Amino acid sequence: MDVIAGMGARDRQLTRRLAAGTPPAVHRMLSAVEEAAESTKLWCGAAVVMAAVGGWRGRAAAVAGVGAMGVAQLVSNGLCKQLADRPRPPKEWFPHDEVEDRPKSSSFPSGHTAAALAFTAAVARAWPVAGMACAVPAALVAVERVQSGAHYPSDVTAGATIGLASAWLTHRTPRLIMRSWL
Repeated sequence: MDVIAGMGARDRQLTRRLAAGTPPAVHRMLSAVEEAAESTKLWCGAAVVMAAVGGWRGRAAAVAGVGAMGVAQLVSNGLCKQLADRPRPPKEWFPHDEVEDRPKSSSFPSGHTAAALAFTAAVARAWPVAGMACAVPAALVAVERVQSGAHYPSDVTAGATIGLASAWLTHRTPRLIMRSWL
């Protein structure tokens, strides 16, 4: 119980600090990145570009990224948000009006972060250079989810964990299936 209470206190402290300490220019940049990532537009666009210009490696990275992202979305939004009923951080903690646009669903976990990390980790395994290019916007999405008032840091951490596990699972599943058939 003390661990959970301590995590909640740390969540509140980090959320309030990030909300109050973000310069307006950084806030605008984070909002633009989040808008691009909304409904996985950024990651689907990146997959199209990779498939179009990256040859076989680009196509493999695009398929891996989209597959892992789909698994992460299913687990985070389709399962975890249905089981966890965590309210969003209080509106009064945020000095901007963006907090009015946040989703009504459970705060736990961050589906945006899960999708971003799943896509990025899967792409990085297939095409490391493209994975590095995706890492910056993925990290910005994670930060933005807290700064905007949509999530607590632990929601983002859980989303990142789901994303990384989804990328791992997507990579390992074909091998596991082949082993079971042989």
